[in-house]
Amino acid sequence: MNVHLLYQDKEFDRDQKPPWNEQFLVQDLELGALINGMAAGDEFIAEIAKKVLLNSLQDNIKTILYRQNILKDCLQNFKIITEIDKIAIEAEKSKKKAYWSIFKSKYPTSILRSAIDILQLLVVQLENIKNIADKHSGSFKSEGFTQFFTMLKCELNDEYIQRIENHLSELKFKNGLRISASLGPLNNPEEYTLQTPPTKNSGWLRQKIEDYIFLRMQEGKNVWWKKYFLKDPIPFTFFISSRDESSLRSLRELNDQGINQVANILSQSTDYIINFFTMLRDQLAFYRGCINLHTMLSTSGNPITFPIPVESPKRIHIYKGLYDVCMALTSKQKIVGNDASIQDKNLVIITGANKGGKSTFLRSIGVSQLMMQSGMFVGAYSFTANVCKKVFTHFKKEEDSRMNSGKLDEELSRMSEIIDQLTFTDSLLLFNESFAATNEREGSEIAMQIIYTLYEKGLKIFFVTHLAEFASELYNKKPENAFFLKAERLSNGTRTYLLKEGAPIQTGYGEDLYYTIFNENAEQ
Repeated sequence: MNVHLLYQDKEFDRDQKPPWNEQFLVQDLELGALINGMAAGDEFIAEIAKKVLLNSLQDNIKTILYRQNILKDCLQNFKIITEIDKIAIEAEKSKKKAYWSIFKSKYPTSILRSAIDILQLLVVQLENIKNIADKHSGSFKSEGFTQFFTMLKCELNDEYIQRIENHLSELKFKNGLRISASLGPLNNPEEYTLQTPPTKNSGWLRQKIEDYIFLRMQEGKNVWWKKYFLKDPIPFTFFISSRDESSLRSLRELNDQGINQVANILSQSTDYIINFFTMLRDQLAFYRGCINLHTMLSTSGNPITFPIPVESPKRIHIYKGLYDVCMALTSKQKIVGNDASIQDKNLVIITGANKGGKSTFLRSIGVSQLMMQSGMFVGAYSFTANVCKKVFTHFKKEEDSRMNSGKLDEELSRMSEIIDQLTFTDSLLLFNESFAATNEREGSEIAMQIIYTLYEKGLKIFFVTHLAEFASELYNKKPENAFFLKAERLSNGTRTYLLKEGAPIQTGYGEDLYYTIFNENAEQ
């Protein structure tokens, strides 16, 4: 049985390795806030959400749209999703029991008995989830859920469930165990085979009479009238004394030989069904996280939209009301969004006033890219962007006493690692105050050589900088595929936290911060 709620043609691999720059992405884009918002206190959801967010960059547009439609179904039917998830969780509890009872035992009889008990619990959960499919499948429109519910109806029909229950009842061997074997070298038995168990279709009274006959026979008494009640011929029978431990042990070994193969098959069947519920819970965890996030953002009044992904190598970023979802989650209030239409441009230079929202905007670009490619909604009124196979961040770091070299050496070392991992047709690079650990002239020269080279290679770059010499020189070159934004500052020094298209300015208005800080201190 397949789940296929994250991919059309394969299952989600929760053991997939994260991208090599996982630590930088989480730290620079402040993804912890996003993951915690999705988790809502559930560590399992947090684990799955992080894996999907960071491992979805390799997915194509078809997969992105496939998940979007499934997520829309989940948002419309979140109560049903919660009900399905509870069933998967109950089945997961059987998984723990399986490990303690099946895999901790070495005796086939014990393995078989435990597998039967667990399968009986799992069959109940299979029936529950099938009932949901029968009752609610019409409420779901996405391809993913349509296939999922159709699979449940086809594979878990009433006849199949009844057959499982009949097999489990037979495997309890209430009417005894029938084993055949062949003779091998030295007349040693081999090829033990468990035969179809004998059946007793007699009524209650006849069963009682048969039991009485066999009891008298066991006591060594002759029951002359047994032929009138026993339909089957009496097999050769021998009885073992309760004190004959050696014979009892041999009989138990013979019994284990006969049911060993069946016990293994049944334990594998248990694994198969448990794995189905495990995959279901894993994949639903991502959508449950999306539901949690949707609720939190909607409550704070922030807009949400399903983005339009565009095939690479086209370069496009069109958005209205784009904001940093992570900031919205931590502040729990409505965030100022930005508008822009950036088409056929692969280099965006962002300059302007200090504390004007440049870094926040840069994070909104990175977070929205990851959310879009995971099949999620994004924080905006509308959002269109081309897909990227890799996302890199190069943010300035605070001083670290453990550094063996200077900050500039550390920045250049990280840049070298990024270049080694680049794919030049479909990578997105986000720079925040990079190469500013030295003087203006040297930093501008380094930035120009690196950024302009990457720009000419066609990589998609967003670069936040206070290097006025670099930004001005680049603007004067008037590169055809470059776009310039600047943080808006009103004449009275007020920051609007909006980024507008415009030429780079020569100042970051640091004096505004100076007067703000010292005026506040003076008032105190």
